[in-house]
Amino acid sequence: MIRLLHRRWRHRQGRSRCRERLRRLRLLVLDVDGVLTDGGLWTTESGEVLKRFDVRDGLGIRLLQQAGLEVAWLSGGKSGATEQRARYLGIRHVLTGVGDKPAALSALQAELGVNAAESAFVGDDLNDLAVRPAIGLLLCTADAVAPLRQQADWVLDRNGGDGAVRRLAEEILQARGEWQALAGQGWRNRND
Repeated sequence: MIRLLHRRWRHRQGRSRCRERLRRLRLLVLDVDGVLTDGGLWTTESGEVLKRFDVRDGLGIRLLQQAGLEVAWLSGGKSGATEQRARYLGIRHVLTGVGDKPAALSALQAELGVNAAESAFVGDDLNDLAVRPAIGLLLCTADAVAPLRQQADWVLDRNGGDGAVRRLAEEILQARGEWQALAGQGWRNRND
């Protein structure tokens, strides 16, 4: 019983530190397949790849953009569906077909003038562990692979493609003191 209580206390301490990092965040980088989608791919007879994106994640991204946070997508895959969704949401930095995620992330940070401590990354699989040295905060979805969950600074409480990014957006806005106004007044723009 004492060991269990101690683990809960340590978790709260870690979450508090994560919230402080979220407050200072300038760049949020998201993996796509398994984070913004559930990881499933549908392929048509003509070879077109279809993906399902969660509209709540889209609104979360819009809220973060409105708050001045730069949101970028970094994916090893390249399908056309990802780029189309990114255009619809106004994502300016969409890096797809990337083999070396740490190098691509470092180049993006240099372009934006953002350091590692001001950057966070959300992933779901082994290839996302490689970005650890280039970021200040490593997060993952609830259904991420075990090695990533074990090494992440924060495991989100939602699965990829099921509102995980939206929950993170709310946490970021709460850490910045901006959530209360939104929760009280609502959103007056379109829900993407």
